[in-house]
Amino acid sequence: MKLTPHNLQEIPEFTNVPIQQLQWLIDKSEIQTFKQGEFVFKKGDSIDQLSIVLKGKIAIKFEQNGNYKVVGEITKNGIAGLLPFSRMSSAMGYGEIMEDAEVLFLDRSMFREMVANHYELTESLVHHMTSRVREFTKNNVQSEKMMALGKLSAGLAHELNNPASAMLRSAKALKEHLGNVPEKFKRIISIRASEQEVNTINNVLFDRINHRPENNMKLTERNEKEDELEEWLEDQGVDNAFELTETLLDFCMDVPVMKEIHKATGKENFPHAIEWIENVLTTEKMVDEIGEASNRISNLVQSIKSYTHMDRAPEKVATDIHTGIKSTLTMLNHKLKKKNISVEKNFTLQLPEPKIFVSEINQVWTNLIDNAIDAMEHSGVLKIETSQDKSFIKINITDNGKGIPEANINHIFDPFFTTKGIGEGTGMGLEVVQRIINQHNGDIKVVSRPGETTFTVCLPIN
Repeated sequence: MKLTPHNLQEIPEFTNVPIQQLQWLIDKSEIQTFKQGEFVFKKGDSIDQLSIVLKGKIAIKFEQNGNYKVVGEITKNGIAGLLPFSRMSSAMGYGEIMEDAEVLFLDRSMFREMVANHYELTESLVHHMTSRVREFTKNNVQSEKMMALGKLSAGLAHELNNPASAMLRSAKALKEHLGNVPEKFKRIISIRASEQEVNTINNVLFDRINHRPENNMKLTERNEKEDELEEWLEDQGVDNAFELTETLLDFCMDVPVMKEIHKATGKENFPHAIEWIENVLTTEKMVDEIGEASNRISNLVQSIKSYTHMDRAPEKVATDIHTGIKSTLTMLNHKLKKKNISVEKNFTLQLPEPKIFVSEINQVWTNLIDNAIDAMEHSGVLKIETSQDKSFIKINITDNGKGIPEANINHIFDPFFTTKGIGEGTGMGLEVVQRIINQHNGDIKVVSRPGETTFTVCLPIN
């Protein structure tokens, strides 16, 4: 079938374009046919033609980790390729024919004539380009949000896993431990002890529980004390002394303390008494572990609330800038630990509290700190410094990674600019950062050289 202007008017963008302009487009173009499995373009190919799919289907694919991911498709009446005033120069992916196709191509050498003599045709193509950019931007912003959510959920899952597993282990161990209590209770209840003796043991035991001393013994010192305590307990007729020493020393109950209890109980009652004391301390230790793990989970949830600002209205509020930075470090702690990165925090205390959109500013810290982590090798150093500079709060985030090449440093805040591979970055992270900082009437700058890259964020106090 011969192509006519009326055929092109079926394309939504061309509905109001005059017939003679569409005829010019047909006359200046060429039509090519493609078979299923062929490629209209491949990654890196020069894009120098407007293309309109007249028949068939083209899948747009990006290569990711050796695999091809379909990110879109162009079907009948779809407009693609180079458009007037577009800065596209080369293909970022692949255009594979999924159904036999016919495609109309207009070379860029015809664009000057089209812009000069065919206003409605040019206008329709420019409108299509702005819609394409808008849709592409929306998809990339959504992708950036999903990546941020993925980082957040991965970090949260990783951080929650440790205390949750600790709680499960401790609860299981506690249940097994309590199963052995009846036999030990029989032995302790059979002891004939005076009130004074009971008070002495009671005071020693619960003084250790209520005022648990700090145990700062080095490994060699602890090993020596364990051997010494085990040997002394065995001399006093305590069975399985090696099973008791670890818990007793956790509460700093060494040989001098044991002698005090031995004096109060006497030789005959001492083994049963010390077994019961160790039993009570073990229970206390397990309950402490469960409480500590629960507290860790509670703190993580609080960090999430602080990070997302779930418990506040979406408006600017005066906020301690350190709260969001600390919450972000909590969220990204799994990545810091994975690369063994140390964090040096040089925070100026009692800084004025700027009025900010908390969730948005936390996105700034997430992008900057996450990029810094990615830029560093194993065992890197991340430095975060806060200070007041006249009417601004200044935050420096510095990494000792490979640095930003001089050719890239002027483009890092441009939309879609990224040095990461496909699927690793959308090029929207730093553009979002700059947009949020501008929204706060602030400023962001970067200085970089190999081994030291510093992003400086300035936020107005008022």
